[in-house]
Amino acid sequence: MVTRKISLKERLFQKQKENSALLATNFYNFETLRGIMEAASALHQPVILQLTQSSINYMGLPVAVSMAGAALQAYQVEGWLHLDHAESYELIEQCLEAGFDSVMIDASEKPFGENIALTRKVVTLAKQYNANVEAELGYIAKLGQSSDTVGFTDPEEARYFIEETGIDALAVAIGSAHGFYKKEPKLDIERLKAIRALTDTPLVLHGGSGIPAESLQAAIANGICKINLATEIKNIFIRTLQTCIASRDEIDLRKLFPPAIAAVKNLVVEKLNLIS
Repeated sequence: MVTRKISLKERLFQKQKENSALLATNFYNFETLRGIMEAASALHQPVILQLTQSSINYMGLPVAVSMAGAALQAYQVEGWLHLDHAESYELIEQCLEAGFDSVMIDASEKPFGENIALTRKVVTLAKQYNANVEAELGYIAKLGQSSDTVGFTDPEEARYFIEETGIDALAVAIGSAHGFYKKEPKLDIERLKAIRALTDTPLVLHGGSGIPAESLQAAIANGICKINLATEIKNIFIRTLQTCIASRDEIDLRKLFPPAIAAVKNLVVEKLNLIS
């Protein structure tokens, strides 16, 4: 879809060796995509653009893919398009056919054996497209789910899961959650170290919004090389837009959106500086 120097898999391994990470940013419309692109372009940093099924449903698959590709080209940013938290094999197949560089199969809430079987099936499919495959093991609370439930990734299970499925990246449960936190999250860095000791496969941290800088940096130093950012992007865009609408007698979207785009840009600049 987009000209790039190396594959996402290669870039993740490179980041892991450098004790740095790629930022994976969800986008929801042209304005959030533009804010992300302006940040990555300003810092000359690569970025992963992520879409969920709900975002694809909202924008339409052809439009969303075209937007991502055109933006990466226009801003001359090294980047990849990733399908985030897909539970459907059929959706993954559609996205790979549409040109996605990477897909995530999330069967983490299924029994361990079913997670392995479905993930292995996706890996086999993705090889036909030379695409990266990410999976998840353990319990990482999604929006609306309890963050009090504990289901941390077991290091030995992680090693076995990776060997059995052949995945390219593994999202691990070490104390993060999707959405905002009611209290400061405590990442289990010792558990992360134990997982890292058993595999060279790139490790992913979901729920990057709201995690303190020092915790993110400790995670990166111990094997995390992809950090997902979604909730903070939605939040800062909408909150800024709400303020603009409330304070100005204006109906021209072209005048109301720029401050919200700038807020997304500033957020992503901050995160890129933190993890690069």
